[in-house]
Amino acid sequence: MAPVLVLWLAVFLSGTWAVDKGNFKTCDQSSFCKRQRALKPGESPYRALLETMELTNTRLTLQLINDNNKVRLLLELYRLQGNMTRVKINELKPLKPRYEVPDVLIREPPTEPLSLLSQDENGVVLSLGAESQRVILSARPFRLDIMEGRDVVMSLNSRGLLAFEHLRMRKDTFSYKVTSTVASVWNNIKRVFSSSQADPEAEKKEEADPAAQPEAAKEEEKDEDGMWEETFKSHTDSKPNGPSAVSLDFSLPGVEHVYGIPEHADTLRLKTTENGDPYRLYNLDVFQYELYNPMALYGAVPVMLAHNAQRTTGVFWLNAAETWVDISSNTAGKTVFGKMLDYVQGSNETPQTDVRWISESGIIDVFIMLGPTPKDVFSQYASLTGTQAFPPLAAVGYHQCRWNYNDQEDVAAVDAGFDEHDIPYDYIWLDIEHTDGKRYFTWDPHKFATPKEMLQGLSDKKRKMVAIVDPHIKVDSNYKIHNEIRSRSFYIKNKDGGDYEGWCWPGSAGYPDFTRADMRDWWASMFAYNQYEGSMENLDTWNDMNEPSVFNGPEVTMHKDAMHGAWEHRDVHNLYGFYVQMATAEGLIQRSGGVERPFVLTRAFFAGSQRYGAVWTGDNAAEWEHLKISIPMCLSLGLVGISFCGADVGGFFKSPNTELLVRWYQTGAYQPFFRAHAHLDTPRREPWLFGPENTALIREAVRQRYTLLPYWYLQFYHAHRTGEPIMRPLWVEYPEDPATFALEDEFLIGRDLLVHPVTEEGARGVTAYLPGKDQVWFDVHTFQKHNGAQNLYIPVTMSSIPVFQRGGSIIPRKIRVRRSSSCMMQDPYTLYVALNLQRTAEGELYIDDGHTFNYEKEFIHRRLSFANNVLSSVNLAPEAQFSTGSWIERIVILGASKPSKVLLKTDDGQESQVEFDFDASMSVLTLRKPGMNAGADWNVMLQ
Repeated sequence: MAPVLVLWLAVFLSGTWAVDKGNFKTCDQSSFCKRQRALKPGESPYRALLETMELTNTRLTLQLINDNNKVRLLLELYRLQGNMTRVKINELKPLKPRYEVPDVLIREPPTEPLSLLSQDENGVVLSLGAESQRVILSARPFRLDIMEGRDVVMSLNSRGLLAFEHLRMRKDTFSYKVTSTVASVWNNIKRVFSSSQADPEAEKKEEADPAAQPEAAKEEEKDEDGMWEETFKSHTDSKPNGPSAVSLDFSLPGVEHVYGIPEHADTLRLKTTENGDPYRLYNLDVFQYELYNPMALYGAVPVMLAHNAQRTTGVFWLNAAETWVDISSNTAGKTVFGKMLDYVQGSNETPQTDVRWISESGIIDVFIMLGPTPKDVFSQYASLTGTQAFPPLAAVGYHQCRWNYNDQEDVAAVDAGFDEHDIPYDYIWLDIEHTDGKRYFTWDPHKFATPKEMLQGLSDKKRKMVAIVDPHIKVDSNYKIHNEIRSRSFYIKNKDGGDYEGWCWPGSAGYPDFTRADMRDWWASMFAYNQYEGSMENLDTWNDMNEPSVFNGPEVTMHKDAMHGAWEHRDVHNLYGFYVQMATAEGLIQRSGGVERPFVLTRAFFAGSQRYGAVWTGDNAAEWEHLKISIPMCLSLGLVGISFCGADVGGFFKSPNTELLVRWYQTGAYQPFFRAHAHLDTPRREPWLFGPENTALIREAVRQRYTLLPYWYLQFYHAHRTGEPIMRPLWVEYPEDPATFALEDEFLIGRDLLVHPVTEEGARGVTAYLPGKDQVWFDVHTFQKHNGAQNLYIPVTMSSIPVFQRGGSIIPRKIRVRRSSSCMMQDPYTLYVALNLQRTAEGELYIDDGHTFNYEKEFIHRRLSFANNVLSSVNLAPEAQFSTGSWIERIVILGASKPSKVLLKTDDGQESQVEFDFDASMSVLTLRKPGMNAGADWNVMLQ
């Protein structure tokens, strides 16, 4: 490793444990953001040329012209199936193709017919079909309004901030100034080569067509700093294609709450950005990130949801370049009193949120998801980019990780510690130190000399391992992976055509070009057991540093003028981590012959990353505020399709005190991805190292996770089928209740469990909002019943956090907790039936083999329902074939009355009495050992 890198790492790892914001650009330091943000609303130069309009059954096209420079754009508008509209804007005649994002959409979205309702010199009106929806296209200035009845749902370019920087030739390309005379020569040359039978009328038409004129013949535009070259700190971006930014504004009448555009360490409800920087979407390795800040982090999903009590909508801005998102609101800063005063004084100002998207390159390609319900928006987005990958059951369990477990003996000792202290876990993880000199796909020959022996030992206990495989490849002629990539010319190139190299953990490193399908295919082949020596079926993968992280690069990432074939890195940057995880997941699938579901964790991500595995919130810190922020960070990811989210339990940096560590375990046990992780320089923190009392508290938190695995697995199944988030804000289930719109200290798992973690040091109680006017909620620990639509103060001790089951639900659990999820596969179920005010309840039970793709046809999916004092199980998938040894050993009914007797009727027609206990003080009825198979039809009758 180069001495300079050693010095750099020393500074990096022994720093002040705080982000150096000077390493990352502000909007003012990003020339295209500064340039676009300087545009004034209401001065749009764009108008629609209605005479160019063409309307087919599925598409409208027309030209837009910028009256300042006469450049023409092509607008395409589509009505898509599922109540969506797509708008694309590109240059009509670009000097060269502009980048359009591939591979993110799961297919070309199917369209529905558009029809023309009316047209005049001011614009056109198009029907969008259902619910009196229509699009009004205004010509001067260009504007789109999406209407439903008399209401404006969303407007595009209503503030006149559409901007499209056309590709052009640099003025100083030649040694003389290009003049209109040279432009005339240019046109003559084009005519000579265009046809031997030149058409004089066509020539006149071309001369009159501004779009056909070369750049020099148009109105001269002023070159500004940063348009053709830009320097940040010591790095210069050459920008050979010049300015190419695009932007568009969206107005949302009646909306005060918008969400999404992760990843940011910020509130769930997005804040206005008028007095600071916009939210930035640019995948970066941010050391010790700052909270409540719009700075970019590791991932970028350009999807925003807007919600009010009447409707939910969404905007998907399909662009992979650096993007900034500005948010303004006409109610921002108004107090509740101020809003009441407006009402008393008769103010008729409708709340409105305005959002502006600004991207450095590419085209405008935006999908408008019109809901109208939250779940409609989830379904619409899933139809575009896919749903959450259905993970193996083991991945839903607990993961134990640190940077790094020292050697095989250390792994064995940690594994034994979990058994000794009766704490279940499914995966133990290895970070970069397990490799041979930071060469991925290898093992340290001294510390991990017999990896198969280590993996077999874990497999014997039905446990697994995750090993890290990062996308920076050590430049070393003795390293097989490097030699293969170089010989196949698979590395990203620098602007001069050589292999791009930067510094990362191995020292000098190359970066494979994952945008290439052939490179991804080769990478996937490296996970084969005969290629990745020492790997086994129970070894899964972690992709870190895939923003990509380049320690000596601008903003700790890759130079934007690096080349991916014909495209600059600036065009594809936010896709890099998406492609790394895609190729890795495919490798794990291929090595099993397409049988086994993979588990891949990624740090960098983009829209569609949900199809390939899990994400986590990166390098957090052992601080209470970091525990607290993990909730809105994961909620935001779930809203845009990425359900499999978690935060490093205990915090990656620093060392938590015992109270914080326990509270983090209790919180992490109720987040979809449950992993403890810690920095190399922190003291060891396996769960049993903090005294017997704290060990018991952590054990209980982990065991709560394992008892709920049947419910968690069901939620992952639904997320995979529907795109609905697993961990969700309360407003998703209670969309008409304004009290839920900004809540971020509590959340729902599915629709039936409400969790309010304890995130304040020394807390003796929390106040939880229980939603639902006619709803009841049961404390899962005490079975105490509480009415909905109230703020409830709950005293807390260190032994648990408030969790409630919704009245009207049935949740399956497995009370017998073993060393791993696989050990519990055939164990019996306990059904928790929480009755609502109507004394009914329903739920589901889902079972499959837990690890293969056979779940497509071999599974059990049953509807559980309670009504008229009868609890029944009905098959929801009679065509599916699967059998289980699990049975129902207990049924707990909350809010019940005491029966005189309980009868069980099984699918073979036999009846038998069931023993029961009744707690009159809590109205809890417990049926003991009814004994029916979990996959069978049955009825339990209370008489």
